[in-house]
Amino acid sequence: MKDILLVGVGVMGRPYLDAALRLGLDVRYVEANPDDDRAPHTRIANGQEETWLDGVRRAVAERTPDGIVAFAEPHVLAGALAQDQLGLPGPSLHSAVISRNKALQRNAFGMAGISQPAFLQTDSLATAGQWMLDHLPVVVKPLTLMGSSGVELVSDAAGVAEVIERRGGEGRLLVEQAVFGPEYSWEALVRDGEVLFRNITQKTTTAPPAFVELAHRPGYRFEDQAVAARVDELTSGVMRAINVRTSLVHGEFRVDAEGRPWLMEVAVRTPGDYIPEAVSLTWGFDLYEAVLRLSLGLPVDELITEEPVSNAATFFPTTTPGTITAIEGVEEVLAHPAVVRVRLRKQVGDVVERLVSSDQRMGHVLVNAATPEERDAALEFVQQRLRIVTA
Repeated sequence: MKDILLVGVGVMGRPYLDAALRLGLDVRYVEANPDDDRAPHTRIANGQEETWLDGVRRAVAERTPDGIVAFAEPHVLAGALAQDQLGLPGPSLHSAVISRNKALQRNAFGMAGISQPAFLQTDSLATAGQWMLDHLPVVVKPLTLMGSSGVELVSDAAGVAEVIERRGGEGRLLVEQAVFGPEYSWEALVRDGEVLFRNITQKTTTAPPAFVELAHRPGYRFEDQAVAARVDELTSGVMRAINVRTSLVHGEFRVDAEGRPWLMEVAVRTPGDYIPEAVSLTWGFDLYEAVLRLSLGLPVDELITEEPVSNAATFFPTTTPGTITAIEGVEEVLAHPAVVRVRLRKQVGDVVERLVSSDQRMGHVLVNAATPEERDAALEFVQQRLRIVTA
């Protein structure tokens, strides 16, 4: 029986545990707040990156696994270090280190000639004022956070002065020249540097300055073949630039008005926002199981499909800031034939703040339909009927 160690499970990583048990694997996991007794676990004190490394070290000392899957951003380095030490399949320590730091990504991609925004790494925004003025509009973002946390657009000179005053003591930041256009992500399964499966997800985000993601539609195809070819060239270049070996890869990019793709960032881990579930429904195979198989060196080719078989999406409802006084339409939405799940994180009496990060969203809806048109109609239905009332 193969032994698999999961680094981080939480809520969105639970399907890895489900798939491991379904496959009959000997599964263990490392978690700060373990709450699933179906498998033994190693508890860590908190969610700090160094603590995850200690948890993995203890789990590996107890028994050497045949494979390791690191789930989210704080888990990537802990997993990659153990994979490297034990000679197990993984994204490569090189790619894991680079993926965890946006400034390292920018430098690596610049050396590889990959199209990306002009950027400046700074230890203090006060010293970056002139650069920002010369490259307006710009986007300010932290080096290591995820989920749009700390990301904001600065459009004019007054905004430059304001953000310097407000965030001048924040420490290391990345400033990038803003790129405008539709946003997409690229999900891929990679084995020994070869891409076995690729998917494009079309995104919907809030308006500037925060760009918080509100919907994801996997299985997107660019109608313009020239654009599709440029995207393939971009993603292939990214893989080579950071030396991805065996992993699930998630990259984000925008396409400008001239049809040119510009890389935003890349991660060698599972994307958030329940994108893997939507990808699995869209393509007709369990993406979580495929990742487990890759990590164990097991055959995966027979799982992967060549064409989408359905049209899934995840949607994140929004409302105006305030205290929630009512939540309406949940049962009506659940009764829709295309709605798979409604999961809300907030309830009546909770406070809704101005949306500037994915962590502040109120929950999600997963839909799945036979055609893109039916999927989009279902999303519109959900948006109209699921009402979160605030005062």
